[in-house]
Amino acid sequence: MSDVLKGAGQGVIASMAMTGMRVVTTALGLVQQPPPDQVAGKSARRESRVFVELAHWAFGAAGAAVYGAVPDVVRKQPWTGPAYGVVVWMGFQAAAPVLGLPHAKEPRVLERIATAADHALYGYVLSETKRVPTY
Repeated sequence: MSDVLKGAGQGVIASMAMTGMRVVTTALGLVQQPPPDQVAGKSARRESRVFVELAHWAFGAAGAAVYGAVPDVVRKQPWTGPAYGVVVWMGFQAAAPVLGLPHAKEPRVLERIATAADHALYGYVLSETKRVPTY
């Protein structure tokens, strides 16, 4: 059970890193509306914003549990974390039209690159928090 809780915590940390990157990409105009906001629908209420962010972190925690199921021999490779993050992003891209999300109708290349990059960052942080430091 402690491994599951540890993995969930690592997923939350990785999702927080994603959130930070999204603040930057949104402020730069590369992303019009971050994916968690698209899923929840745009809302200006602070309570809704908190719920959206906590739900995103919970989703990140669940993703970390799935990543934890990847065999250690694979997960220890430096590329697996970012690759896992991009696979998660690809799943979101595949689900976007079904969910009727706005970005599915507009092929904004820079936005897609920015969201793929923040998912790669999620995977990188996730893989680095699982790595055992060597001193």
